[in-house]
Amino acid sequence: MEELDFIIETTKELMDESVKYLEKELLNIRAGKANPNMLSSIKVEYYGILTPLNQISNINTPDSQTISVQPWEKDKLQDIEKAIIDSNLGFNPMNNGESILINIPPLTQERRIELVKLAKSEAENSKVSVRNSRKDANNEIRKSEFSEDIRANYELDIQEITDKYVKKIDSIFSSKEAEILKV
Repeated sequence: MEELDFIIETTKELMDESVKYLEKELLNIRAGKANPNMLSSIKVEYYGILTPLNQISNINTPDSQTISVQPWEKDKLQDIEKAIIDSNLGFNPMNNGESILINIPPLTQERRIELVKLAKSEAENSKVSVRNSRKDANNEIRKSEFSEDIRANYELDIQEITDKYVKKIDSIFSSKEAEILKV
């Protein structure tokens, strides 16, 4: 039975990772107001090494439509500005010699719908990952030497866990959808 309990615990961990990955990906989808996480995917050449932007600068939001990037070393301003432009996030950074300001324009309804579709796609990918974890767990359970009844009970447990994680993913998506569509 320890073997089957281990399979269940491992499956839960894999499903947790799928949910955490979804949450991280949804942070990158902007919902109309400025958020420092919008720049989390940007890496800047820093003394020959690609370094995350938040490790070489202070990123904050002075208001709901602006992101301010203040590098710790002023000579990196051009490198940061270039990395933001090259990131294809659609931002137009303004370098004032001290910091970089990024104005976040309000989202159009059309763009909001596109972002909801993107968020839904990420949610679906997470559900596929959860279901793949379920499939792998069920395959492992079927390979075990336990009786048919015990294996069936564990497969039911795996299905309940899967249903719980799919509901969690749906809930996370619904929250993000509401956030994106809120004008």
